[in-house]
Amino acid sequence: METKTKPGPEFGRRRARPVPRGRQVDERALAEVRELLGDRPRRRDLLIEHLHRLQDRFGHLSTRHLAALAHEMRLSQAEVFEVATFYAHFDVVREGEQPPPPVTVRVCTSLPCAMAGAGRLLRELQANLDPERVRVVEAPCMGACDRAPACLVNRRPQAPADFEAIQRIVQGGEFAPDLPAANGLRAYRNMGGYELLARVRQGDLPAERVIGVLSDAGLRGMGGAGFPTGRKWSIVRAQPAPKYVAVNADEGEPGTFKDRHLLSTDPHRMLEGALIAAEVVGAERIYVYLRDEYPELHALLRHELAALEEAGIAAPGAIELRRGAGAYICGEESAMIESIEGKRGLPRHRPPYVASVGIFGRPTLVNNVETLWWVRDILEKGPDWFAAQGRRGHKGLRHFSVSGRVRRPGVKLAPAGITLRELVDEYCGGMADGHELRAFLPGGASGGILPASLADVPLDFGTLEPYGAFVGSHAVIVLSQHDDLVAAALNLMRFFAHESCGQCTPCRVGTEKTVALLESRRLDGALLGDLVRVMRDASICGLGQAAGNPVESLFRHFAGELGLEGGAS
Repeated sequence: METKTKPGPEFGRRRARPVPRGRQVDERALAEVRELLGDRPRRRDLLIEHLHRLQDRFGHLSTRHLAALAHEMRLSQAEVFEVATFYAHFDVVREGEQPPPPVTVRVCTSLPCAMAGAGRLLRELQANLDPERVRVVEAPCMGACDRAPACLVNRRPQAPADFEAIQRIVQGGEFAPDLPAANGLRAYRNMGGYELLARVRQGDLPAERVIGVLSDAGLRGMGGAGFPTGRKWSIVRAQPAPKYVAVNADEGEPGTFKDRHLLSTDPHRMLEGALIAAEVVGAERIYVYLRDEYPELHALLRHELAALEEAGIAAPGAIELRRGAGAYICGEESAMIESIEGKRGLPRHRPPYVASVGIFGRPTLVNNVETLWWVRDILEKGPDWFAAQGRRGHKGLRHFSVSGRVRRPGVKLAPAGITLRELVDEYCGGMADGHELRAFLPGGASGGILPASLADVPLDFGTLEPYGAFVGSHAVIVLSQHDDLVAAALNLMRFFAHESCGQCTPCRVGTEKTVALLESRRLDGALLGDLVRVMRDASICGLGQAAGNPVESLFRHFAGELGLEGGAS
């Protein structure tokens, strides 16, 4: 006889949970987040800005504050956590972990700083500063290559840095950056500033005329790609509204610091260029994305943007300043746009291109600081003036960031088409005492390494590609007979491995494998060549595509000198 079992009272229905799933929101943490944000909008695209406020206030990001921020912004905790852990300048402290010490000293160990003794400084600071109060960590380029070695003590830059200077800052407890002595709004307007913008707005200088002048002058993108500026503006102008302008001030390439120089001396020249660009292409808002390693420029631009709004030159909120968080990859335009939207800085697959699908899915004009900086001069002086400045048939002027073994490093305003030898001799006072030119990087970390025998090749777009190099953002690092070229390539590859966003396997794994081979001094040309080819052909963005250039250069130009066999190309 079959026995029937009577179901219990819980059979067939879900038992109610005593609390919701996931991490619970701490009421005290929620109150702290609400007080800190005040009446600021809780928009998704402001997530990174709000994370900065928490980090600045508490010195780290605790999981309780991240959960509270997610609740306040109506985001999932996973969304907030993945963004917070992506960026190097956010210190996420999980439950049970100790928060970092109140002071963090970041020591730049990228190539120009390494050449200036950053490794010794790092070890000295780690050995002598109190670890209970001070954390000393390696960091990538800080845009002070001409004053190497460079450090960042909390939010205070120090370059050149030595142990005594860092110790004084730590003991003094003053970590706010000093403002640069830049031209403010009044000084800029006294020199005719914003008169061109007024003419564009009034129709005295039509948009088509502006684009034509920039095209005739031969102005190109100065962030690295060199795309013709007039053509880019025309493409975005033809797109449907609403549209945006994004200013890429996230220079993070080792050896590059020209944008820092331009913004710290004459920021309104860039801002007027950006406002003219917005008028010409019909954009309703401008986003200035500035790297976090430039805290003094954040303070300066905040002050000057407020002055612009008060003067009625820019409408309130028409220009938004966005703060990076320590991610070189955000210098890639689509990764920068992802970051502006409050996300991880992962490059997008293309097409579509950002000119048609950019910020918030709308057409976006992306220009570098220097590109916009030239707009006023070209419109005032004419295209023929700018085009005539170059040498050997090349058009225009360039701001070269020069560092390494020269007497006078710094930002040098020089003609397009100048050679490395001319640049060093005419603008840098020659090689530093005791140093002879052995090699040079014409375009920062990714631009390749060229031998002294190519020092008479013009430095401009299209001239260096036959030699496996490119000029990029015109960041020149000069090496001498005292520099180990394999160690230099290893330094550059460590940078790329550290800064890879990890989205694609060729870049993520390829850079790590290349570092491992260089560390072991296993300079197998065939194996390294395979890695370089896979990274170049299969990576999503320019980081992975160009990361192998330093290694490829060793085999292409220095194989005999270094006793290398095989080829990496």
